[in-house]
Amino acid sequence: MSGARHALPVLPVMAVIALLGLPIAPSGEGGANIADAMSGLVVLCCAVRLVRNRRRPLSPGAAAVLALPVVGIAVAAAGAASPGAGITGLTRYLQIFVLVPAAVLLLVRDRRDFRLLAWSFVALALWQGAVGVHQYVTGTGASYQGEDVRAVGTFGPTDVMGMATVVAFGLVCALALALGSGTVRQRTSAVVCALALLPPLALSFSRGAWIATALACGVQLTLAGLRRAVKVGAVVAAVAVILVGGLGVGTAMLQERVDSITRVTDAPDQSVVDRYTMWAAAVDMWRDHPLTGVGLKGFPDHRDGHASLSLSSGSDIGGAGTAYSKQPLLSPHNMYLLVLSEQGLIGLLALTGSWLALLVCALRGLVRVRRTPPGALAGLDCALVACGLLGWQLVDFVYADIGGPSTVLTGVCFGLVAWWALMDPASPLSLASEAAASPASPAALASRVATSPESTSSPAAGSLEEASTR
Repeated sequence: MSGARHALPVLPVMAVIALLGLPIAPSGEGGANIADAMSGLVVLCCAVRLVRNRRRPLSPGAAAVLALPVVGIAVAAAGAASPGAGITGLTRYLQIFVLVPAAVLLLVRDRRDFRLLAWSFVALALWQGAVGVHQYVTGTGASYQGEDVRAVGTFGPTDVMGMATVVAFGLVCALALALGSGTVRQRTSAVVCALALLPPLALSFSRGAWIATALACGVQLTLAGLRRAVKVGAVVAAVAVILVGGLGVGTAMLQERVDSITRVTDAPDQSVVDRYTMWAAAVDMWRDHPLTGVGLKGFPDHRDGHASLSLSSGSDIGGAGTAYSKQPLLSPHNMYLLVLSEQGLIGLLALTGSWLALLVCALRGLVRVRRTPPGALAGLDCALVACGLLGWQLVDFVYADIGGPSTVLTGVCFGLVAWWALMDPASPLSLASEAAASPASPAALASRVATSPESTSSPAAGSLEEASTR
């Protein structure tokens, strides 16, 4: 019962994650769904909590990092082709990059809450992965090379990146939890979950998700220690050999998909040609409007005027209970180029500046945790979760952008990263860190120890966490 009461503030965030496990009806581009509605309730719960507590929640530096994207978003909204497009784009960008992350950051109180949300990511990934593997085995997935075998989970063929994103997030979180300092049972469970998520990630046939996951997990292993990296790498290689070489899981299609990564310049398929064409169109739009871009939601309207004739009419979608149709190409499938084309240099510098600040603070927090005595590495798993999720997202944004039902999970992801980078006592921009860096009275010291992230589990752990911030 005490555990349920402790988790009460983050239950709305967990509900957002859980709702993404439900089947989602196809909707228009960027259409809201029940998880988006729940994210609005999360923001409302956070606002009520702030008003009731009447306290200073963020340091000035942390508030500046979190609010930085608003600059470019507001300028681009003012330059939109119509008020409706500006308001729609403004709402979506604020939801994903400002409001939901801020709400998650302020609702998470300590590392126990953080780990609870990380395990929620893993649970959602296991569910979506199980649905995806079933789709591949039974031939009820999305259409791929003329067969209904692509694993898309409950997101359907209109959001083929949805399941891949969810499974990748879960894999990154599971690996971080396995590398942390939890109990043997917890770390063993995390290892099993990470290995179980490899097949559905492979069967998603998402090259971008593969590349981002490989790089993010590689960085996590390196940050956790080279010796661990070698051991885990050997285990993953052995599992891959058993699945592909021994059991023949998707051998022919997976081999062709993997080989296509190295042929993107020599013999690209139509999807790669379309992507390069839209990238070039986005750059061309930016050249015409270098500072402010063409305005929010402006890429589709300007696409045909800047794209070459090699661009196809759209992507073929079908399978997973959906009739065959053409899905229009309404974005460049590159978040950086989408922001550059619609928000210009002002928007790109504001958004990426916020992300880089989060990355620097997250890495500094990890260094602080690693400098503590071996027995006090209680925050290593949280640090690896934050660095892994942010690293995955920054790499994936080279191949994808926001859009689709799974997008709200990106906001939750940034909220977790922001909590570790800006609120955890190990963060250089947290209020606890500021207090630890200044002369403190005995009363202030006692207060910090009492509210340290691990103090709710044991007095000894709280003392160690407090010592790590000095």
